[in-house]
Amino acid sequence: MQLEHDALMQNNTWTLVPTPLDQNVINCKWIYDVKKNTDGSFQKCKACLVATGITQKYDIDYFETFSLVVKSTTIRVVLTMAPSLGWIVRQVDVNNAFLHGILSEDIYMKQPPGFKNSQCPHYVFKLNKAIYGLKQVPRA
Repeated sequence: MQLEHDALMQNNTWTLVPTPLDQNVINCKWIYDVKKNTDGSFQKCKACLVATGITQKYDIDYFETFSLVVKSTTIRVVLTMAPSLGWIVRQVDVNNAFLHGILSEDIYMKQPPGFKNSQCPHYVFKLNKAIYGLKQVPRA
């Protein structure tokens, strides 16, 4: 959780601000996962802070959504063609990929459990960058 929180802070993902009275403030929660190596052995535990996008309101917190989906048939065709065309196929994992997107809407989120600012416990985060769970993240 600390590593994830530090990555969000270094990325300037949010700004701590007083709670606005006229804005929707969405919740967030921690999601946990156990990462394994290709042989099934333990690699590491991972925590991810996600916004509860279900509480977002259309025309206030978001105006447009996008679903980033690729058909498995397309992937199979490309992987089948690669050897015969001499292509080099590589897999890339971008850490915190969605956190690079800039938001065009003003979105406010509660401080995450376990990481509330002790000087401003009633303040909220104004999101500067996209965070997992928001409806507009794939578009951003």
